[in-house]
Amino acid sequence: MSLAAHLEQLGRPSVEQQLAHPTVAGIAKGDLDEPVFRSWLEQDYLFLLDYVRVFSRLAWQAPAAHLGDLVDLAHATFHDELTLHRALAAEFGADLEGAVKGEPCVNYTAFLLESAATYADGLAALYPCMWGYSTLGTILAENPPADPRYRRWVDTYADPGFATLTARCAEMLDESSVDPARAERLFLEGMRHEVLFWDVPR
Repeated sequence: MSLAAHLEQLGRPSVEQQLAHPTVAGIAKGDLDEPVFRSWLEQDYLFLLDYVRVFSRLAWQAPAAHLGDLVDLAHATFHDELTLHRALAAEFGADLEGAVKGEPCVNYTAFLLESAATYADGLAALYPCMWGYSTLGTILAENPPADPRYRRWVDTYADPGFATLTARCAEMLDESSVDPARAERLFLEGMRHEVLFWDVPR
């Protein structure tokens, strides 16, 4: 079993926790209170800005074989995911420019940016976000919400293109020199942050 596949097994309980979280359950049903999703969009927008920085920092350290992969990931995050957020933000009245990071966002982005100081560590730390959202999107798309706004969010992460980007992250992680025990620790810490991130600041 590859390292990435092993980590995915370890991460399954955290995915179940996220599916049971009121914020995710509300997205799945399409009846999440709009102020909650508005606040979540603002936090995730700020998170994604730093996520682009994480990919960029790793690209600077990447072996030639994966430089393009990380540039593609930074590009997809900056242009595709952030474009989605801007469009949804307009529909929900979110204030992206005036948003301030809540504690979960502060802690998660600090963890990722610090981990990205080392190439292999950074890949292990960011994999929970890529794999977790791809997995959530796939599961939620099986019974998508009726509200088209929430459905667009689900469709973004259920898209085969996003799954392809996630698979490329898995390949880079498997080919890295990260110590498996260290990768487990960083991955599980990332999954912990993923769960906490759904606790939306009010």
